[in-house]
Amino acid sequence: VRPSAIPLHPPVWDPLDDNTERSMLDPSSRENPKFKELQRLLIDWINNELVEERIIVKDLEEDLYDGQVLQKLFEKLSRWMLNMAEVTQSEIGQKQKLKMVLGAVNQLLRPHGWDIDWSVDSVHSKNLVAIVSLLVALAMHFQAPIRLPEHVSVQIVLVKKRDGILQTSHVTKEITTTNDNAMSHIFTFLPERDAFDTLLDHAPDKLNVVKMFADGVYLVLLMGLLEGYFVPLYNFYLTPENFEQKVHNVAFAFELMQDAGLKKPKSRPEDVVNIILKSTLRVLYNLFTNYRHTE
Repeated sequence: VRPSAIPLHPPVWDPLDDNTERSMLDPSSRENPKFKELQRLLIDWINNELVEERIIVKDLEEDLYDGQVLQKLFEKLSRWMLNMAEVTQSEIGQKQKLKMVLGAVNQLLRPHGWDIDWSVDSVHSKNLVAIVSLLVALAMHFQAPIRLPEHVSVQIVLVKKRDGILQTSHVTKEITTTNDNAMSHIFTFLPERDAFDTLLDHAPDKLNVVKMFADGVYLVLLMGLLEGYFVPLYNFYLTPENFEQKVHNVAFAFELMQDAGLKKPKSRPEDVVNIILKSTLRVLYNLFTNYRHTE
């Protein structure tokens, strides 16, 4: 066999028993430009999220299979702390860590309609498709500040053993669809269509003004003006430099609203930062209805 015909990163398998099945990524899909771009975006996103942990991911298969990075990423995104050993070298220990991490991930994602296309065994065996599918679900659920390439799909080779004979087949696995469809998962918890939807349908070009509130600075300053006090500059970022600082500003503005007797906004701070217009409009409308008679 010529070296060029040997698949990259071939899986290390024990012999198959009868009536069992294994899967692997088709080597041609590994070189798919859109699939490679998706991996690059996910790696950059993880490294940006975990910069304070001084964690640098270079390869999704080699760096995420033992659960250590996944634990740190999930804790950062969800703000849930998982009490478990920091580093474990044994296969049993790694799988125990993965079981806890993936259990928490699934507990969070499953109620929102996400397909659970990964398992402890698939992640620990460095199944790239399972790892990427998991990261895509996390990125979309937590509205990562990245734009995932649309319609990324790969070919999966299924190997079955029946009556001592190996049988292979190919199936297509869709990892991302359109960004619009992806966002539908995020909006499943929102109320039915209302006046805000109608406004967005008929006048989207006139709503760019809400973008100025995306970093939270104007929201914080506006609350100070409406309530008649000066907001100390050390309480928020006047010139936020990253996503986390913007989220902090918007969350702080929400706290000021509640302190002023307003209801807790239904929108999430991340929604405002991500310039989800309907979410920002709900916040602004809440301010308008409470302060419309203020001089």
